[in-house]
Amino acid sequence: MAISHYLKEIGRGKDGARSLDRAQAADLFGELLDGQVSELELGAFCLAMRIKGETPEEMAGFLDATALRTDKVPTQGRTAVVLPSYNGARKLPVLTPLLALLLAREGLPVLVHGAATESRRVSSAEVLALLGVAADSSVQPLQAGQVRFVPTGLLCPGLQRLLEVRRVIGLRNSAHSLVKLMNPCDGDALVVGSYTHPEYLLSMGKTFELTRQRAMLLRGTEGEPVADPRRLPQIDVFQQGQRRCVQEAQGGPLASLPELPAIDAASTAAWISEVLAGRRAVPAPIARQVEHVLQAVQAS
Repeated sequence: MAISHYLKEIGRGKDGARSLDRAQAADLFGELLDGQVSELELGAFCLAMRIKGETPEEMAGFLDATALRTDKVPTQGRTAVVLPSYNGARKLPVLTPLLALLLAREGLPVLVHGAATESRRVSSAEVLALLGVAADSSVQPLQAGQVRFVPTGLLCPGLQRLLEVRRVIGLRNSAHSLVKLMNPCDGDALVVGSYTHPEYLLSMGKTFELTRQRAMLLRGTEGEPVADPRRLPQIDVFQQGQRRCVQEAQGGPLASLPELPAIDAASTAAWISEVLAGRRAVPAPIARQVEHVLQAVQAS
């Protein structure tokens, strides 16, 4: 089916566009994921939503459609931690693998999912591979104390296709926001969402409240779901539609800066290995984030 009737609503510009309700958004996004639209319609959708911006109702509908088309990762009744890793390293090393391995060391099942959307950045997948965690080639059960990296294309091929549109038009689209909100597990999970710009704190938070997900939200390191190793960010936790601030942002000048590796994958992996072996200290903000994740997972 064509989506022109939806494009007429969302494509009227920043001030004239009208938002879709949750069911309409789910129907529209489902057609996109199923590849039922032309390339012209797909590009029109991406640009229209880029200009208009997604409402929490629309994003909830997009998540509904994605959930129906996702090959869910079995967690065998355990509450998993989900770390969406899509931004990679630009100016700072990507330390999402360190967070994942620290959480697994505490006995938690940890799912990292992602896809490279910019070839110039170092990805978590590259660093994890050097640390002995290869990307999965099929969806496998997640065990306690284990880290798995699952490429987005394995979870939902249609979502991967949407992410790749960025390489053509040079702009992010709704899929890039959605992947930081979704739970690709077959049961309860703590989704650790991150944002780069303050306006996303509001929109992502409202979506977590609306969908009643168990989640954590922080301003991550260059968009990654790991605390900046130099300074504690604000951390909010969501459960059953309720938001709770568990960590205030660190203010004032920094007394000292941690010694960090170069951003290339080999240097980052070697540095993380030294941290895990106890030869280097875990950066205080990341250690604090681990504590908050453990508390959020254990909360009823």
